[in-house]
Amino acid sequence: MLPNHGRMGLTGLSRVFGVHTIWTTVGDGEFFCPSCGGDRNYQRRTGKRRLVLLGVPVVPRGQAGPVVECAACEGRFGTDALDHPTTHRFSAMLRDAVHTVVLAVLAGGGTSPQALECAVGTLRDAGFEDTSEEQLAALVEALVTDAGRVAEQCGTGAGLAIELHEALDPLAQHLAPAGRESILLQGARIALADGMYSAGERDVLGTVGAALTLCTDEVGELLVAASRTPS
Repeated sequence: MLPNHGRMGLTGLSRVFGVHTIWTTVGDGEFFCPSCGGDRNYQRRTGKRRLVLLGVPVVPRGQAGPVVECAACEGRFGTDALDHPTTHRFSAMLRDAVHTVVLAVLAGGGTSPQALECAVGTLRDAGFEDTSEEQLAALVEALVTDAGRVAEQCGTGAGLAIELHEALDPLAQHLAPAGRESILLQGARIALADGMYSAGERDVLGTVGAALTLCTDEVGELLVAASRTPS
């Protein structure tokens, strides 16, 4: 431990010499702040370090950043903080994912009255309050037609698989295991509404599980458990 006069000497030296960073704002927007735990405005900033002598910048010391600076807490984070979706964006991604899974399960197993009723309830719970069975049946018919066109070029089931991966891949990395399982089980309940899984429904749910980064064994266990749970 330095004696008092030694510490005073260092303090005095730091007042003479130091490194100062001059920050420049190069962009802004909204992000999910890891420190605040919510959506906040940010500034994307780059900096230039300079050696300071008696308060005057004299010698360049290289670049700093880029960083993302929260406008609320003023915390600075790496630019990878922008990879996390905002709360609003995450909610929209989740709604779109549920919508896509519902349509895919119906396209894979058919639009029986029981399945449509369960699907409409799932979509309304997800925020699609104006959904009706008639609208949903029409959307499924259109999806099956489009999927058929893609399948002619890429192979059977390719159209549905592409739709599912586009909706689920960006979301999976931001969901806890329970959240990923919940999306799969929502699809399973629709498939089970009119009886046990058909081959088409199993294929779709297997693709859903893969897109959600659930292993094959885990998907199988979840589907079996759902089939044994009273609706």
